Amino acid sequence: MKTSLRTTRLHLAEPLRISRSVMAARDAVWLTVEHDGMRGHGEAVTSVHYGLDAAAVRSDLTECGRDLARFGSPESALEAARDGGLLPDGTPPIAADAVEAALFDLVGKRAGTPVHRLLGAESSPAVPTARTLGIMDAGRAASHARCLAEAGFTVLKVKAGSPDPQDDLDRVRAVAGAAPRARLLLDPNGAWTLRQARELLPQFAELGVEAVEQPVVPGDPEALARLAETSPLPVIADEDAASLEDARRLAGRVHGVNVKLAKCGGLSAALRIAEALDGSGTDLMLGCLTASSLGIAPAVHLAGRARWADLDGHLLLAHDPWRGIGGTDGTVRAGHAPGLGVYEASPQISPQGATAP
Repeated sequence: MKTSLRTTRLHLAEPLRISRSVMAARDAVWLTVEHDGMRGHGEAVTSVHYGLDAAAVRSDLTECGRDLARFGSPESALEAARDGGLLPDGTPPIAADAVEAALFDLVGKRAGTPVHRLLGAESSPAVPTARTLGIMDAGRAASHARCLAEAGFTVLKVKAGSPDPQDDLDRVRAVAGAAPRARLLLDPNGAWTLRQARELLPQFAELGVEAVEQPVVPGDPEALARLAETSPLPVIADEDAASLEDARRLAGRVHGVNVKLAKCGGLSAALRIAEALDGSGTDLMLGCLTASSLGIAPAVHLAGRARWADLDGHLLLAHDPWRGIGGTDGTVRAGHAPGLGVYEASPQISPQGATAP
């Protein structure tokens, strides 16, 4: 198998403000795996939160390309990935996710089968996705919410964690008024102390919020579990649930776990987490980083297993360079095309830094 890399910049339609940062753009590295004239693609994006810039991501994927060279076919490489033996310990999850996505894409194309069938689902997932509203003033939030509801979105996720919690309450109240039929999720990105969360969550429950992601500072999952015991809202772990071990520790003790493929290491790792949660009383949420349709597509093929889907990263972009999963009407769809079912909308004439590791 032969691999190559391309790097591009993804610009957001408008800066996204959350409690810990503001983001206007990020780099994406596209991995292509080629075998017998067919190609599979995966995407890894840079992340300040995870300490990965474009150079680090490219270096990691270059090393992964050397590991892939050990295998005689994408099928044997994918089997190793599903068994947890494809890449060495310590490979960053973002890189592992891109490699496995490219393998699933290639294996699916070679078999003429969409990825969701390779994962055991007969029907093509089509699920409502949450649409994120960043920290902004209440008037703007209401205007955005009204437009999104008119477009077909039935789930809205409101970011919280403003210096003054009243601003968050005003924003959620405005969104609820502008989109009264929408289900509301809240995400402070770990901005609150345990005491603040206990004071604030009843007020958000009164406003109709359905669930809250990572309300307290990450790093103390026991505190998160204690909060969930008495919270008037379902509590979903995000930053405190990066790995299978984290999910097992919290299974049955929180109401949900937000699984991001780039955070856990890909589809196979996500499936292992889903299996660990089964029967525990903790539901699965599928989330994402801001990425193109190529980066979001693998999770869409898994979305039928989740209670909540927050797969709108491609919808936040000024221009999505890939197509195939929809979402502008509030629903993401895996489709029936072989592999991931995505295609490049506007191939770059001069991709940045093409290499063949």
